[in-house]
Amino acid sequence: MSIAGLGNDLYEGRRSLPVVSHSRLWILTGTILVALSLLLVAIKGINAGIEFRGGSQLTVSGAATTAEQPAHDALAEIAPEQQARVTAVGANTIRVQTQTLTNEETEALRAALAEQYDVAASEVTATFIGPAWGKDITRQAIQGLIIFLVLVSIVLAVYFRNWQMAVAALLTLVHDLVVTMGVYGLVGWEVTPATIIGLLTILGYSLYDTVVVFDKIRENTTDLFEQHDFTYGHLSNLAVNQTLVRSINTSLTSLLPVGAILFLGSVLLGAGTLRDIALALFAGMAVSTLSSVFLATPLQVMLRLRDERYREHTAEVLQRAEAGTRTVASDPEASIVPGSHRGQAAQPRRRKKGRR
Repeated sequence: MSIAGLGNDLYEGRRSLPVVSHSRLWILTGTILVALSLLLVAIKGINAGIEFRGGSQLTVSGAATTAEQPAHDALAEIAPEQQARVTAVGANTIRVQTQTLTNEETEALRAALAEQYDVAASEVTATFIGPAWGKDITRQAIQGLIIFLVLVSIVLAVYFRNWQMAVAALLTLVHDLVVTMGVYGLVGWEVTPATIIGLLTILGYSLYDTVVVFDKIRENTTDLFEQHDFTYGHLSNLAVNQTLVRSINTSLTSLLPVGAILFLGSVLLGAGTLRDIALALFAGMAVSTLSSVFLATPLQVMLRLRDERYREHTAEVLQRAEAGTRTVASDPEASIVPGSHRGQAAQPRRRKKGRR
């Protein structure tokens, strides 16, 4: 079946993904992913780049080989107590990162690297990065994240006129961030300022997907208490299905170019800014797509059902279903199980303006 045909079937209710009816499963899965991500970060740690930890960095351009061992041998001659982080950047460039070296050690290492990689000494550049700059970057990133979350909370609460959707959206954002960092802990790639930029970027992407679904839920449940045939969970599940294909299309058109950048940066060019930002974007977008469908809506339905009015309405609808007194004329035999509703028939009828 084509994507367009599947989208029509999901929108009309001929096919339906039972998301809300399995809320506990999705929430438990999201919780496990967060716990595993935190465990990975705690055990393996975050491979912080030199921008955050400080140190000396030497770059060899036009190297005859990109093997790492010559760099380790060169450092062992100058400062045997230190361990180098050696990375191939592109086809003929080597980057060597160490702890802070003295001026004499830096010059000696430049000469040793030039000899090991058969290049002129002028092709080896040395820079020193202080840890204070990395601390400033970290502080500003955390400050920006907090400000972003506070503003998002206010905007969502005002836009949707309830706090449940705002809280569910924020919990989903936190889930996406933590799982993305878990991916970094798993693969062991360096976390650089470019990574932080990528993480902040996926916040907007995750929020966009979630807001699209929540906006459809608000549309479907405008006159919720004026009908007694479908629960809040039914109509929320309908919204997920009606926006599912849109989420898939948006994700594919975003993930394909980012995946190409990730391949280009990691395989062809080696470590660098492209790879650092692309991994954060790719992992974050993939996680955000899944969380906006399987986590955000179940969370907000669970929070909404803490309200007595919604619990009473749900109980009444289920009681009417068991008694066989439902009144949806177009589909009187529709199942009450979330995910099995019949599309437009599940939506409450709207009053026309001007009609008394």
